[in-house]
Amino acid sequence: QVQLVESGGGLVQAGGSLRLSCAASGSIFSIGAMGWYRQAPGKQRELVAAITSGGSTNYADSVKGRFTISRNNAKNTVYLQMNSLRPEYTAVYYCNALSTLRPTIYWGQGTQVTVSS
Repeated sequence: QVQLVESGGGLVQAGGSLRLSCAASGSIFSIGAMGWYRQAPGKQRELVAAITSGGSTNYADSVKGRFTISRNNAKNTVYLQMNSLRPEYTAVYYCNALSTLRPTIYWGQGTQVTVSS
């Protein structure tokens, strides 16, 4: 009942920046925490950053000080500002949302981020 669509991925040079967006639709009133995950080829999907409905944030150690997660409830959108990008950050980045109704976790289709050296 919640649909998530990511955008903003692409190819960027090391040290550059990208801003990912995730727009939610459907039963948006039920959404609690949201987050960004990433999955590199052959690796397990991992949490990058998360944000609660109250604005509290959490980051993976590897991206602290480089990435910023934010949320605009009026636009039903969560963002991930990625600065100082490294080649090892190359992955498919997925938006995640927790619905408080069941609870149920929803995933977007993902957006590719490629960082060249």
